[in-house]
Amino acid sequence: MDMGARWAMITGMGTAMADADLLRLMQWLSPAFPVGGYAYSHGLEQGVAAGDVTSPESLCAWLTEILARGAGLADGVLLGAARAGRDDAADWARALAPSRERWIETRDQGTAFALAVAAVGVSVPAGLALPVAVGIAARTLDLSDERVIALYLQSFAANLVSVAVRFVPLGQAAGQRVLAALHPTILSAATQATRLTPETNVSAVPGADLAAMRHETMEVRLFRS
Repeated sequence: MDMGARWAMITGMGTAMADADLLRLMQWLSPAFPVGGYAYSHGLEQGVAAGDVTSPESLCAWLTEILARGAGLADGVLLGAARAGRDDAADWARALAPSRERWIETRDQGTAFALAVAAVGVSVPAGLALPVAVGIAARTLDLSDERVIALYLQSFAANLVSVAVRFVPLGQAAGQRVLAALHPTILSAATQATRLTPETNVSAVPGADLAAMRHETMEVRLFRS
């Protein structure tokens, strides 16, 4: 076998392995993966009830802030820290949760994620915030941090769009247009997250955080957060 053919074989094997890892990550982040994300609105239910989110445009603005400057960015930073082997990522996740419901949301989904990946041969401790659990599992993947974080944020955004489609309500087509419009924000947040650490994280969206706190006292609600 000449050098060119050998190099082609090696690079082809590497591509196949990366593709397999990408499929694994997409499986973990799929709505079909049993983490129970559909039960949580991340405070969006309160935002809708208060009249802050009533249209595709206001939904896009709400989610853009969360992804670029709120829990989306923070989750990306935590995921990267956990993937890098930082043992304190779990403590930072708890410290950065702005409310009781937000902590329960991420902890319960992280625990469900750990149980689900265990069924496919990946060991992750229970009781961790979701981005930390995903970051630990993603240590086994030959993918860049930026790609892993971007796909995580895409899954995060898609779940909240689904909440709005059901609760505002929005049409399915409108929901997909919102999600498509968020792609540049998702990619930018993923890049920024790789440049930050939990100590230098600068995320804060007071409106969304206050909505999550107020959600705890809503008398009638469909979602757990």
